[in-house]
Amino acid sequence: MMSIDVEKIIKAVKEAKEKSKERNFNESIDISISFKNLDLKKPENRINTELVLPHPINKPVKICVIASGDLEVRAKNEGVDLVLSRSDLEKFTSDRKTAKKLAKQYDFFIAQIDLMPLVGRALGPVLGPRGKMPKPVPPTADIKSLIEQYRRTIRLRMRDNPVIHARVGTKDMEDEKIAENIKAVLDFLLEKLEKGMQNIKSIYVKTTMGPPVPIKLK
Repeated sequence: MMSIDVEKIIKAVKEAKEKSKERNFNESIDISISFKNLDLKKPENRINTELVLPHPINKPVKICVIASGDLEVRAKNEGVDLVLSRSDLEKFTSDRKTAKKLAKQYDFFIAQIDLMPLVGRALGPVLGPRGKMPKPVPPTADIKSLIEQYRRTIRLRMRDNPVIHARVGTKDMEDEKIAENIKAVLDFLLEKLEKGMQNIKSIYVKTTMGPPVPIKLK
């Protein structure tokens, strides 16, 4: 499998930072990948997955855990952004407006496996279309490790167009760490794509409000 030289990625990241004006907030570093010769009618070509990055992004990832009993207690002790119990979940079956708000507000969902049927009824209609259905875990799951993993997780999703946008870092992160996150995304995609590098049209990196800078493929 061909890969992209990490030095080329570092160079583009440096340039994107240099071309970005100083802002009064910590801008994200985003990549935009365009694809070519990709038949989106084939389900296997419509990428919708989660990927664990080598380095955490210095921006909060909001996680919701749906659990009962011991797992619910341990999730609360780990300071998860939101823990929903069985009774909380049941309320969403008749309150679609609040369910939509929840789906928009949180990045990732983890659910105790025996609660998944109820999750499907209460939240499935709002989480499913957003590609946010929870990861099912047993009641004995190591919730601390899972949360740490999700702090480094991003969602790669291709919608109706052959393009993926992803946040891979923040402006205050080291260039090398951002580049390693970008490389992890590209290596994953190259492995998934039928023709590898030949399916990639262009890759750009930019800060939130800065101009896009191309990452040279050759």
